[in-house]
Amino acid sequence: MKKIIVAGIGPGSKEDVTPAVEQAVREADVVVGYKYYFQFVQPYLNEHCQCIDTGMKQERERAEQAFRLAEEGNTVVVISSGDAGIYGMAPLVYEMKRERASEVDIVILPGISAFQKAASLLGAPIGHDLCILSLSDLMTPWERIERRIRAAAIGDFVTAVYNPRSHERYWQLYRLQELFLQEGRSPGTPVGFVRQAGRPGQTVTLTTLAELNPEEVDMFTVVIIGNSQSYIDNARMITPRGYYREAAPADEKKGRLIMMESFRTIASELKRTDYPLGHLWALLHAIHTTADFDMESILHTDEQAVEHLYNKVKEGTLKTIITDVTMVTSGIRKGALQRLGIEAKCYLADPQVADMATALGITRTQAGIRLAVEKHPHALFAFGNAPTALMELCDLIRKGKAQPAGIIAAPVGFVHVKEAKHMVKPFRNIPKIIVEGRKGGSNLAATLCNAVLTFDDAKDLKPGRDL
Repeated sequence: MKKIIVAGIGPGSKEDVTPAVEQAVREADVVVGYKYYFQFVQPYLNEHCQCIDTGMKQERERAEQAFRLAEEGNTVVVISSGDAGIYGMAPLVYEMKRERASEVDIVILPGISAFQKAASLLGAPIGHDLCILSLSDLMTPWERIERRIRAAAIGDFVTAVYNPRSHERYWQLYRLQELFLQEGRSPGTPVGFVRQAGRPGQTVTLTTLAELNPEEVDMFTVVIIGNSQSYIDNARMITPRGYYREAAPADEKKGRLIMMESFRTIASELKRTDYPLGHLWALLHAIHTTADFDMESILHTDEQAVEHLYNKVKEGTLKTIITDVTMVTSGIRKGALQRLGIEAKCYLADPQVADMATALGITRTQAGIRLAVEKHPHALFAFGNAPTALMELCDLIRKGKAQPAGIIAAPVGFVHVKEAKHMVKPFRNIPKIIVEGRKGGSNLAATLCNAVLTFDDAKDLKPGRDL
């Protein structure tokens, strides 16, 4: 029977040769392959088997010999390291069959790929969507390879890298590292590389994207770059599939489950993954409310601001939130306020405010803040609408009449908005959350209040408890 069996012999250890491949080699009339790989199948060859080995870069010659021998009636096994279909001989054999219009039957026997073997030695780094790249530009233009690298980085794929470096090809891995960082992959992204996987001299190394040293890598190495969810634990690299993260009590409210999924989606699309937890929690709330990823550039939180404000709530020293307009008050979750014993107030509709504004020639929001400071000088003040109200608070702080527990500065508009936000920054002893520039709004101010009130849910990324 005219047959060519293209067999993936695995990465190199006898334990990784599949029974089907072992049986095919035992029954072969002829085995054709790169001479370096014959050592891995030598124990299985029968005494009558003809062995044809060739050097590197002679793939076409090996395939042509295989077809000639198969067309003479031999059962020919073409061996290929790893899996024959992954940078192996299988595609070439099929292309040559078409070119020759050959009647030889082709059978492909899969093998364990080098990236799979490397992954098993590193832990479980390929547990989610992944791609495989070769940095060899012998048959693929580098420009195309670079586009694929960028796509892998932008798509947040776990990425296995073949042919990462050789004597002549010394700079490509440096370039890949540079591109991944340019496209927003965190410097702390776990990276593992395995040299001679499954073979004598095997070495396993764990590092990060920023600390990866391409000089430690050669042609016998497979590099695996994690995605934004990958982590290192007990010297093992793990990319979670999401089973634990997605688990939820049977009575979990549907709205909260949707919000949790939204937060996970936002987190996966951020340019950075190494934000401090308090800032990240506020940022996720801001983007969730606005669907505006520009928040990643314009949301400012003082160091530990969210944590400090939450601790004041838990200690009972922060009991009141003052807002510039009623829409901010309305957006603060009533369940959270009740659970924590917090009162949210806006004095804009107080009868005294209109009289004060008229008498002093100031805006009603300014008057509202003056009245609020008289009653609650130590409150958390949240602004989502009126820059003049924020400016008024700054003036009262400078006069020693207000000592806020914190300030959320998110007024929106075109007049005095930027200036008002700049005015609040010099108060370095007051924890502040600021939406820089012209953007802001009542919804933003409210959601940032909610972020503070629910900070104890941040570590587990479980927003929406009080919906």
